[in-house]
Order: sequence, then C-alpha cells, then structure tokens
Amino acid sequence: MNVIAAEIRADDPTGAVMTNTEPGDLKQTPLTGLHRELGARMVPFAGYDMPVQFEGIIAEHLHTRDKAVLFDVSHMGQATLHGPDPARALEALVPGSLVELKPNRMRYTLLTTESGGIIDDLMVTRREDHLFLVVNAARKQIDFDHLSTELSDRYELRPLTNRALLALQGPAAVGALSTLAPDCAGLAFMSAANLAIDGIDCLVTRSGYTGEDGFEISVPAEEAEALARRLLAHPDVKAAGLGARDSLRLEAGLCLYGSDIDETTTPVEAGLTWTIGKRRREQGGFLGSEVILRQLAEGPSRRRVGIRPEGRAPARAHTEIRAEDGSVIGEVTSGSYGPSIAGPVAMGYARTDHARPDSQIQLSVRGRSLPGRIVKLPFVEHRYHKT
Repeated sequence: MNVIAAEIRADDPTGAVMTNTEPGDLKQTPLTGLHRELGARMVPFAGYDMPVQFEGIIAEHLHTRDKAVLFDVSHMGQATLHGPDPARALEALVPGSLVELKPNRMRYTLLTTESGGIIDDLMVTRREDHLFLVVNAARKQIDFDHLSTELSDRYELRPLTNRALLALQGPAAVGALSTLAPDCAGLAFMSAANLAIDGIDCLVTRSGYTGEDGFEISVPAEEAEALARRLLAHPDVKAAGLGARDSLRLEAGLCLYGSDIDETTTPVEAGLTWTIGKRRREQGGFLGSEVILRQLAEGPSRRRVGIRPEGRAPARAHTEIRAEDGSVIGEVTSGSYGPSIAGPVAMGYARTDHARPDSQIQLSVRGRSLPGRIVKLPFVEHRYHKT
C-alpha cells in the first residue's frame, strides 16, 4: 500500500499503532511464532502479521532509551544490486553521494521521482562487489520494480527473501551483542561487517532508526529465531514492537514513509537536504534534480517542523496547524505522546514563513483550538555511536 495509516486505540496511549487495512492473507516473519510465545499483541502491518507491543509501548520505549530492545524488522525489503560500478548506476536514481562510499560503509538516501517526490527512503551499504539495500516494507515491491525498470539490463537486483532482519537498539546493545560477537564493539557508526554471532553468519550494520546506538542484523531466516532467543536471554534486552519503534523514531525526529514523506514531498521540504551530497548539488544528474536543486536555491514553500503542543493532548496526523490569526498554515503528519519527555510531540509541514522555531501556533484537536509552538528537531538528542 502507498500510505501507512495510524490506527489510534483506547488502550494504546501513544497512538502509535500502525496498520494496513488491505484484505488478504497476512505474511509471517520467521519470528512470528516467537512473538506469540512471548505474548505479543499482533496487528496487520504492510501485509505482515507484526507485534505492536509485548510488555507495553511506553515500557518498551523507555527500556530502549535506558538499556536495549530487540525489534523484528524482517518485513522490510533486503536486496543486493550487482553490475559494473553499481554505486554510480544507483546515483542516477538518488540524490545521495554513493560513489565516494568506501567498502562496508553505508548511507541513508532517497529514491526520487522526476518531479522531486520521494518514492522511498532506504539504506545503501557498499560491499566489495555489490550494494546491499534495505527498503521499507510497504514500498519494497514498488522500489524493486522501479529499480529494475530504471537501471539498464547490465544490472541485476536480487531480493533476499531468505533472510530475516533484527534491530538491536539502545545504549546496552553493544554490551549485549559483544557477549556473542566481541568484534561488534569495534564497528563504526554507519558501517557493516560479516560477523559470526554465536556461530551464526550474519551481516551486521551499526545503525538503526531510534536515535540510539544499535545494530541491524541480517541473518538467514532459518537461524533467526535461535539468534533472537540468544539475544533476548541477555538481562538488558527485551522484545519490543512497532509501537515503541514509532514513538522512538518520532522523538528522534526521523521520518516515517507514508506519513512524513511520500511522493508529494521533496527532500528539501522534508528537511532531508543533508542527504544530498555536495557533488550532487553541483552536478545534479538524478531523477527530480531540477526541482530539488531549484528548491535548494530558492527555498520551498513549506517545511517539515517539530511541534510541541501545550498540555497533555497529542495532536494526531491530519490535525490542522493554524497561525495565531486562525489561518491554516499546515498539517500534522505524525503525532503522539513522547514517553522520554513525558508530553505530546508531533511533526508536520508548515508554510515556510511560519516554520521558524518558537513560532506560536494553534492546533485543531478534537474540535478545540489548542496552543502549541514550532520547535527544532529532534525532540530527544541522538546518541549514535561515536568513534
């Protein structure tokens, strides 16, 4: 599906339950049985039966910030791209600088349309003779079709349907993983290595989408449950679901595809200009570059902003953002309770002339106009590993 919806339930205090309402049989990840054994509350998400919470969203969120949690992100798309100089070929479709990537270094980038919109955000890792890609679950077939269509027949995209993906996130992640794979401690942020974890051959990247230190582990599907059980046996590690993953990324000011970015938003509007390399700004040469580079030069008409509503009521997606004179200046795209700061947080798009931090705004929440202000993102400081 093109848009990931947020389903708000009375027993979900963050409003972060994300679900897919399309009919049809749900796919399962290699860890579905383990999730049920651990008492997970399961929901449909991007065509998969996924855990939204185990102990509770707030508890899982705070445990991530304090210690470490294990997420099942096996629903995401993994693939390798092969061919002559695949980094240069992929650069025609993304604004990121990939040619300069050294082996086993990775980069967050964006697939863009000819009109400058965002098809998806993805992670690209340069391996010795190919690229390793991780794309969003709800977009993976769209992404793979787009890549296969746009790249010449000299390139081969190989989806890795026989692998699972685990995300171990939090300040205690490195200590927990080191008990099974000591070499992980020397891995730099945004880099990758082949590591044997308790005897299981894995591709490990020091990355994640929570704002915390952590690792994403690509593991053969048949070995995923055994590895997950070994990681969860560590006293600092708990299982966590999609609810905490969503509230963590929101506090970290990170975009969710289908909510904060999509084909109607550009990287400049979304505040993702840092993904556009210097050489790419100078030379262009990627889909949508004319629109994107013009916005870089002239500025966009709207910008993604952080929002702190006053009081306790969260401003959910599609809440109107109004100026103090009552005029509509934008809309909330993600909003929930921020457990780390014990208050509501939101992101959205506001007219550029009202997008400065500390600008006072009004939010139309449940038929009432509530005060709020524009704030600088992120809401919680990133604590990625530094070397």
